[in-house]
Amino acid sequence: MRILALDSSGLVATVAVVEDEQTIAEYTVNYKKTHSQTLLPMLDEIVKMTELDLNTIDAIATSGGPGSFTGLRIGAATAKGLGMALGKPLIHIPTVDALAYNLFGTSRLICPIMDARRNQVYTGIYRFETTFWTVEGQMAVGIDELVEKLNVKGEPVVFLGDAVPVQRAYLEEFLKVDHIFAPAHMNRQRAAAVGTLGVSYYKKGLTETAAEHRPDYLRLSQAERERAEREKAAKGC
Repeated sequence: MRILALDSSGLVATVAVVEDEQTIAEYTVNYKKTHSQTLLPMLDEIVKMTELDLNTIDAIATSGGPGSFTGLRIGAATAKGLGMALGKPLIHIPTVDALAYNLFGTSRLICPIMDARRNQVYTGIYRFETTFWTVEGQMAVGIDELVEKLNVKGEPVVFLGDAVPVQRAYLEEFLKVDHIFAPAHMNRQRAAAVGTLGVSYYKKGLTETAAEHRPDYLRLSQAERERAEREKAAKGC
């Protein structure tokens, strides 16, 4: 089985080709360029380097949200376009699940945090000591609410994700449980994790057509929030 995987849900753009038990190729960039500039050229480079015939892939796994609204739209458009052109199914992988999947073999709770602005994070709580399972599924919450949840659980935790630099000081001050932060090679999105989860999903029949795919935003965009605030203010006048 061969899965093409894409993730442009956050600051990182990443593409991979994964087979049943190995990663054939992975290309990740986290440097000052928009995903519209990087995603397709990265895929093209992988195709050339591995002499990959895209018609031989079984499915396209894509990080389906939450995350950057623009990034998710670029990833969705790329995956849908490839799926339609190649006649291949898509596999919708929750972004936060894929982030947590980077950290195998820890007895700690795994807590990915992605910056959602306004002291909000996209997050979830997971375990991956021998098997991967969800303690609390992905959600959009305030950092204070997440800290309260983890303090109540009272277990050691490991954090990763692009909200760590933003929220680290708050976590250090208010989190009462033992906690650590994942190292640089494990603390951001990786398409290989999306693809490996994609293999598992594919075997369970969890696929969708390109036409069916929709990102999970979990909350309104900034433009939608501002419009709602203006409408609320107007009604109050």
